[in-house]
Amino acid sequence: MPHTETSKHGPLHGLRVLDLTRILAGPTCTQLLGDLGADIIKIEKPEAGDDTRKWGPPYVKGDNGKDTSESAYYLSSNRNKRSVAIDIAHPKGQKLIRNLIKHCDILIENFKVGDMDRYGLSYAKLSGDFPKLIYCSITGFGQTGPYANRPGYDFLAQAMGGLMSITGDPAGAPTKVGVAVADLMCGMYASVAVLAALHHRNTYHQGQYIDLGLFDTQVAWLANVGLNYLVSQQIPKRMGNEHPNIVPYTVMPCQDGYFVLAVGNDQQFQQFCKVAKTTLADDPRFTTNSNRVKNRELLYPLLRDITNQHPQKFWVDHLTAANVPCSPVNDIPQVFADPQIMARNMKISMNYPLAASKKVDLIGNPINMSQTPVTYRYAPPQLGAHSQEVLQNMLGLSQAEITDLYHQKIIG
Repeated sequence: MPHTETSKHGPLHGLRVLDLTRILAGPTCTQLLGDLGADIIKIEKPEAGDDTRKWGPPYVKGDNGKDTSESAYYLSSNRNKRSVAIDIAHPKGQKLIRNLIKHCDILIENFKVGDMDRYGLSYAKLSGDFPKLIYCSITGFGQTGPYANRPGYDFLAQAMGGLMSITGDPAGAPTKVGVAVADLMCGMYASVAVLAALHHRNTYHQGQYIDLGLFDTQVAWLANVGLNYLVSQQIPKRMGNEHPNIVPYTVMPCQDGYFVLAVGNDQQFQQFCKVAKTTLADDPRFTTNSNRVKNRELLYPLLRDITNQHPQKFWVDHLTAANVPCSPVNDIPQVFADPQIMARNMKISMNYPLAASKKVDLIGNPINMSQTPVTYRYAPPQLGAHSQEVLQNMLGLSQAEITDLYHQKIIG
């Protein structure tokens, strides 16, 4: 079913989330919940807002080609949210937050350890009044342990969590992944945890506290490489584009560039050799994956000599026809022009009044559900765009009360 802006419901329709997060891990989680139908109330500091609003260029271009206030980075993780600017450092702002919690199911925050307690908004200070509240804290290192009070960013998690030690050229420096993947994965873990807690609450009528750290989640998805070490006690090394347990599985050169060859079993290697018109599959050093892994330094130079004989299109077309996993190495424009990505609605367009075109392109949500598809209801909001709407409709504040809060700079 195609994604549309006009769909009325998602699977989380009727759920309300108070979002006190910024940067990427938290906003990734709340954007996903919003795409699935939850009403996301994004709480931001008046006049400042989410740090990522200023993480540019590039910024959305407005009239006359001038930069607007909204960066592409901010747009990447703040769809389907309503922005309410409240100063939670002020007692009146804290009171507003507590009143909003009365109407919310979930609170997600990523302040430094101890900050929410100082504001009177920690789980310990809220759970008595709101026993069904699901409260998720996302920090760099979690709420406990010797590093709990340290600030945490994606780059630090990738470095400390071992990812950079296994990423990049073996002869080069440790390398981070090209997107903030530790943040993104932490956001995904947070989404799973929140939904699990929601199921528990629906069953037992009981909220709970969720404690997530970037460092923990980074280590959790070291996956097979982490297990390779735990089983063998051999320290994994950077292998560039090669795979520690599968050969051939890497970027291969060709006449006009590169392509990816991802042979996952012996039958696929035999099929590759048929396409390549080589007898390497009959060589006892290479007949099985285990032997190919052991003899990778012998095999790869032979394969490169072969793949250099034809252009990329030859290999992608012929290997795909032979059911051998392979692909071109696309740049970002090629990704969004790919017919598969277009067919799967992975680029969407939403109304956006700041942009000169009054539209903004965003990356779509990959979840496809037959009965409750994701919905796109709100483009990433301007700072405080929904303050009055939310405070009037949810809390019943009068126009005079709202105006007074504006003048005191408690809201924005």
